[in-house]
Amino acid sequence: MRALIWIVEDTWQATVAEAAAHLPADADVTLLHVADAEAEGVVSAARHALLGRPHGAPRAGVDPLPAISAQAAQELLAEALSSLGRPAKLEARRGRIEREVVAAAEGMDLLVLARDGERERLGPRSLGPPARFVVDHTPCSVLLIWPDDAPALATIPAPPGGGAAPPPPASR
Repeated sequence: MRALIWIVEDTWQATVAEAAAHLPADADVTLLHVADAEAEGVVSAARHALLGRPHGAPRAGVDPLPAISAQAAQELLAEALSSLGRPAKLEARRGRIEREVVAAAEGMDLLVLARDGERERLGPRSLGPPARFVVDHTPCSVLLIWPDDAPALATIPAPPGGGAAPPPPASR
């Protein structure tokens, strides 16, 4: 089995713990972090366009943003590897997050990721746009986890039209 674990700064601990609990011992594991190159591009463009004045190279001793995010990604991946407690490949990518994750999942059997949206109640908003895209487009099976305790069943939104949500099924 080939498994990809997508780690994100605020949920990686839960994602790695769930993956470790569910993956077979002989799984070929890859830890993935994706840096959003779009945000870095906005910052860089703002610097160059400030009041229409051209600017030279960054000052000496100031790392460009890509180098800083690459270093942070490597540190996060190393910490996740240590927490996983087993051998794994480390992969750091840059680009549009959702597209890079889907591309990295090609050839994998399982993708493990955490919900990245609203965590206070059950429902579709528990997935933010990047995770929704990944869940909808990834070419392998997905293990989707709650990074915290899952909300109570009573938090399911009411159905359209204002009716009450159906009662939960009775336990046997």
